[in-house]
This record gives sequence, C-alpha cells and structure tokens, in this order.
Amino acid sequence: MSRLTTINPQAATGVTAEIFSQIKKAVGKVPNAFATIGTHSPAALSALLSLDGVISSGSLAEADIETIKLAVSEASGCDYCVAAHTLMGKVAGLSQEAMKQIRAGAATGDAKRDALVSFVHALVKTSGTVDSAKLNSVRDAGYSEQQVIEVCLAVAAITFTNLVNRVNDTTLDFPAVP
Repeated sequence: MSRLTTINPQAATGVTAEIFSQIKKAVGKVPNAFATIGTHSPAALSALLSLDGVISSGSLAEADIETIKLAVSEASGCDYCVAAHTLMGKVAGLSQEAMKQIRAGAATGDAKRDALVSFVHALVKTSGTVDSAKLNSVRDAGYSEQQVIEVCLAVAAITFTNLVNRVNDTTLDFPAVP
C-alpha cells in the first residue's frame, strides 16, 4: 500500500495535468510510480521523462536498456520496477527466461548481455572505483565508451525511480513478478 499521497491523474491540474496527459497518450495510463512523483514534484517527473527520452534516443538497444533497468531494480529490491520492466522487457524482445537470468545475475547464453549485467552489478553493488577488468569486459563484449556512459545514465535514472518506489511502497499496477 502506497505511503505517500497521490492524486488521481484525472484530477490533476496545471503542469501536472499536462505531463499526465502526455504519459497517458504514450502508454495508455499513468503508472502509479509516475502519479506519485508527479503529485509531489512535476519538475522531477518531467526531468525523469526527459532523461528516459535521452536514454531511449542514445546508442543502446531497447533490450539493453531494459536489461539495465531489470538488473538494477532487482539489485535494489524494487518490486514495482521489476514488474514494470519485466513487462517492458517483453516488449523489447527479451524472453521470460532471459529476464529471470538477468534478475538472478546468471548467464543468459548471450555473452554481450551477460557482460552488460556483470558491469551493471559492479556499478550498483560495489563502492569505489569500478574494477578495470569489469570495464574492459563490457568493452570487449562490444560496448563502446559512449555506451558505457549511457549505461551509467540508465542506472542513474532507474535508481531514482527505485528509490521513490521503495520509500513509497508503490502499489503495483503491473503484473507481479514471482
């Protein structure tokens, strides 16, 4: 049960109503996470959506972006984002089995994807400078330095959403993932 107040998206006014309208037009509804963020900070929601737009228009494949979001969400324990990005991962072409493996940090059978997951885990599960072997591994798998930077940006964006949902205990409006 959500802990922060959230307005009904249909009751929103002003800038919040405009943002909610854009989200509804794009995805068919205003997900609970976005409704919570927009209720309390339309500027934060607008920034998040802009950031997601930058990530989507970058050089990472949609499946890579969803891989990153799933790996980070699982590592942070955000059931809301795991559910949302499992659905989005399916849309991006990831199989159910691959998504289970990504969440577990286990080999998927795709060496490039596995290097990405390992690199993302290094970013979110360790402190200090990332081991050069992890960086070299993701580059050796075929990711450019531009993509390494975009991976970091995608990690930052999903971490924000994970944090909000963990504080809020956002009510799931996507199918739960066992």
